Amino acid sequence: MTTHQAALETKHTALDRRIAEESTRPLPDAQVLAGLKKQKLRLKEEISTL
Repeated sequence: MTTHQAALETKHTALDRRIAEESTRPLPDAQVLAGLKKQKLRLKEEISTL
């Protein structure tokens, strides 16, 4: 695993946590969740191309 790939995996994990935190709020913000999920998907796609 390269340093770049490890950094992407770390960001992906952090986004997972942020998505979980936002989802468990009493009134989750749908726009924030959508943005976080898009970022996570972009990272996943970038990781898969490495």
